[in-house]
Amino acid sequence: MGTLTPEQRLAEQGVTLATPRRPYSLAARLLFATLDAVYGKDRTMSKLKVLELVARVPYQAWEQVSYIAITHTQGRTELARRIHDRVVEARAQQDNEQWHLLILNELVDQRGIPEDRLHFTVLPQVLAFIYYQLSWVLFIIRPAWSYRLNASFEDHAEHEYMELVKENPEWENEPFETSFAHDYGTYASLADLFRQIGYDERVHKEESVTRMAEPRFS
Repeated sequence: MGTLTPEQRLAEQGVTLATPRRPYSLAARLLFATLDAVYGKDRTMSKLKVLELVARVPYQAWEQVSYIAITHTQGRTELARRIHDRVVEARAQQDNEQWHLLILNELVDQRGIPEDRLHFTVLPQVLAFIYYQLSWVLFIIRPAWSYRLNASFEDHAEHEYMELVKENPEWENEPFETSFAHDYGTYASLADLFRQIGYDERVHKEESVTRMAEPRFS
């Protein structure tokens, strides 16, 4: 993902807040409603951590389907190469989501935020499993449907992060320290960090929107 300057991140937050959310599909609305029902409508670090755990799975599903597809491309080197490039792209996006999750987990631990096993270990895994299966099936039937669902999820995440920063102005002056600085970068404040994560989610969304318009592999 492109790393912005603090000034650029602030400007991109304004862009997100001024941009209407995508028209979400029924599946996406059901997923977001489930998250609100289980974790409340308030935006919290713990809720966003659950969001990040679930956010990784479409990329895992696409990667798995692509590996299967490559086994059926004997004698079609160009097609195999295109599929491989998709695998590389999906892995990069998945890794980026993984850094988000690790950083949020670290922040929750640093602040001593209580999380019970049912709501923050068991249920997120159940949601991730269901979302994985749905992403996988949609990709098999019609890749554009799976990409559309992911675009909705990433659009939701983008807005949630930028709204969370807006709701916590004190974060502008709260330093951010992490053991993952070498991997994800350094940020002057907690607000600056979350703006970057929100921007990352927009990049993921835009990549999925682009893929929606492309024909399936053949």
